[in-house]
Amino acid sequence: MIRCTQCLIPASRPDTHFEGGVCSACHAYNLRPKIDWEARKRQLLDLLERHKGRCIVPSSGGKDSTAQVMMLKELGARPTVVTATTCHLTPMGRHNIDNLARHADAIEVTPNRTTRATLNRLGLEMVGDISWPEHVAIFSIPIRMAARLNTPLIFYGENPQNQYGGPPGSAEAQIMTARWVSEFGGFNGLRVSDIEVMGYDMTAYKPPDDWQAAKIEAHFLGQYLPWDSHQNAARAARAGMRYEPPCAANWWSWENQDNAQTGIHDFLMFRKFGYGRGCAQISVDIRAGLISRADAKAWLKDHDGRYPSTYMGIALDDILEPIGVTSRQFHDIVGMFTNPELFKDGLLIEEAA
Repeated sequence: MIRCTQCLIPASRPDTHFEGGVCSACHAYNLRPKIDWEARKRQLLDLLERHKGRCIVPSSGGKDSTAQVMMLKELGARPTVVTATTCHLTPMGRHNIDNLARHADAIEVTPNRTTRATLNRLGLEMVGDISWPEHVAIFSIPIRMAARLNTPLIFYGENPQNQYGGPPGSAEAQIMTARWVSEFGGFNGLRVSDIEVMGYDMTAYKPPDDWQAAKIEAHFLGQYLPWDSHQNAARAARAGMRYEPPCAANWWSWENQDNAQTGIHDFLMFRKFGYGRGCAQISVDIRAGLISRADAKAWLKDHDGRYPSTYMGIALDDILEPIGVTSRQFHDIVGMFTNPELFKDGLLIEEAA
């Protein structure tokens, strides 16, 4: 296991470029002081003025989308929140979605739940990702609503390749294009068309074919305003968002509160690539100087990739049952996707600092 010498992101993380032993997320972070944020903010204000302040914020009701709404409102914008209903909504998630609707117009779109459960199972069995339909929906439903509402300006949160790492050149992207969605949208090689040929109606999971030709623009707000997850969480909490530690494998206590299936997603990510949600989160804090790399690595050893016996207080069997998967089948699926180059007898192999 070869890790970034600045943070703890491993070289096994997909699409992550390393240069001089340092991952692309750290290189991007080191360049942030050189960014002219005042010029970026002027670009944002011009963008909002061109669209008369009307915009869409894709949301789960969590810290980032709540903070985005508050940021945009402070700039005089009139955001509409669009939530693609998650796979296994938690009580905390329900509260936070309803809370955000106190601050902006809100639309919640719920695709057929029976189909959704089938897609969760297929994603888990075929590509080791129970959250596959959630990833697809968050990049399709807000765009479909933008076309329907004639509100062509959309703001997603941070550029993930800037915050967490990506191929060379990807950290600078300010606009989310159709090509970006195809490359980084979480498909894992499983396309919507692959499911359509099985006979399922996937309309809700496809953006309009001509969404860019229709002048729909999707921007990363974190490329116009400095992005800080801690500040976002504090801002969201002041706006009424609630949170609790979702599980022992998470470093941050205020992220991913809405979907009980997230623990399963994160555990399979850990087994496939050797890093979990905790590693991604604590690496952000290492870059910000909030924890030393040595202390973070000690925490990682005891917490990253823990078995998801519960998530947000919901037991694993109760999360698997609605999608028709038993705990025995889940164990077998985990074995199928565990990377033998990274694990031995269920333990992560650490070969280098």
